[in-house]
Amino acid sequence: MANRERQVQLKFRVTPQERALIEQKMAQLGTKNMAAYLRKMAIDGYVVNLELPELKEMVSLLRRSSNNLNQIAKRMNETGRIYEADIGDVLENQERLWQAASDILSSLTKLQ
Repeated sequence: MANRERQVQLKFRVTPQERALIEQKMAQLGTKNMAAYLRKMAIDGYVVNLELPELKEMVSLLRRSSNNLNQIAKRMNETGRIYEADIGDVLENQERLWQAASDILSSLTKLQ
């Protein structure tokens, strides 16, 4: 499509920081034509706001699981033994992590 076919001009202002972000995203795509990039984003682009409490919960579970595993490893190194309760805790944490991952995937599929 030639420029002469595009008769309507749109203008908008951005902050220097916003312009830098636009240029950064253009560089990631390997394009230098800002007009083409902005036109394509305005027509085909979309904004996704991901507020997933499930993701925060999973991060928390990962931290707790990591701490528990570190404590078990330390105890094993000190005593040379592992306890059945420790294995139970690890398995329980893994189950919670899998459930959290499933919840996140379920939330993401609803975005379509």
